[in-house]
Amino acid sequence: MPPYLSISRRTRRTPFTDRVTAAGVSAYTIYNHMLLPTVFTSVEEDYRHLKSAVQVWDVACERQVEIRGPQAAELVQMLTPRDLSDMMVGQCYYTPMVDETGGMLNDPVTVKLDEDRYWVSIADSDLMFWIKGLAVGYRLAADVIEPDVSPLAIQGPGADDLAARVFGEEVRSIRFFRYKRLSFNGADLVVARSGYSKQGGFEIYVEGGQHGEPLWDALFEAGRDLDVRAGCPNLIERIEAGMLSYGNDMTRANTPHECGLGRFCDTRSAIGCVGRDALLRVAREGPLKQIRYLEMGGEALPPCPEPWKVNAGGEFAGEVTSAAWSPDFGVNVAIAMIGRDWWDEGTLLEVATPAGNRMARVRNRSWL
Repeated sequence: MPPYLSISRRTRRTPFTDRVTAAGVSAYTIYNHMLLPTVFTSVEEDYRHLKSAVQVWDVACERQVEIRGPQAAELVQMLTPRDLSDMMVGQCYYTPMVDETGGMLNDPVTVKLDEDRYWVSIADSDLMFWIKGLAVGYRLAADVIEPDVSPLAIQGPGADDLAARVFGEEVRSIRFFRYKRLSFNGADLVVARSGYSKQGGFEIYVEGGQHGEPLWDALFEAGRDLDVRAGCPNLIERIEAGMLSYGNDMTRANTPHECGLGRFCDTRSAIGCVGRDALLRVAREGPLKQIRYLEMGGEALPPCPEPWKVNAGGEFAGEVTSAAWSPDFGVNVAIAMIGRDWWDEGTLLEVATPAGNRMARVRNRSWL
């Protein structure tokens, strides 16, 4: 019998947990001390449905760190090497966040709500403590709190149609990584065109847990003929899309440049970032290793809960951090951190997998 997850009061529920249970969730993980569904029918069946229809995801575990006050903008800029000086209200920015050494602390989406108010929608880490520490240590006039905000995602080819039935046709005009405040159940909710898949869709920042179940129910009622189902971030689809997972594909030991995120590092202009000096050196010298995608043939491989070593002619060349069998591409797809000498497109490497050594070919682009 495989191990199972013991759920107690120390594991935080979400406003959607009862609905997720009723929808037949079959596996969870813990993310930001909260329940995150990982499988409903099966990883492959969920993948097929995500690519062909529309799903509603409980991603309330994407906790928000709210930063507000006269020096909120200054504090947010301290967190990231991305220049936020031109960011406007209504925009969402992907913002790698680093410590004083340039190491990745998180890779959240930052939402600008007002000139003095932001939400930082975090990946799995206790980033709020770092932000509070900076605010207190530098004596900034900025409050740092966790608001009652629980994201709910609509993802898949039918996402626009489903969202329009609940929020109105205006939702279709939202541009990528922009948001609008749209009315539901007497509340104005932030609805952003974003999400952790390449299938398109929205993330709804449900402000006030009391709106969670009514919104879930409204979406499922409106989407009956669209084959709407409960879903979750899908391992296969996210690897095909080259979407990185903080804590898996990158950690505090990596810089944004090693993670292929150098385009989000405006180190010359983002002068307030605490890790700016360290990243200037990295930008000047270039990283010694970097994220690449690997393609492996043969039979389907299992996911890798622990990194798999990658070798080149008997020499250590890196490690695979995420892997899955892709039914659509007919190969095993993987994300790996590869050394500079071996990261060129087409390079052949050997991966030590649980099923034995496999030959792999380097790709510089993801599959989707």
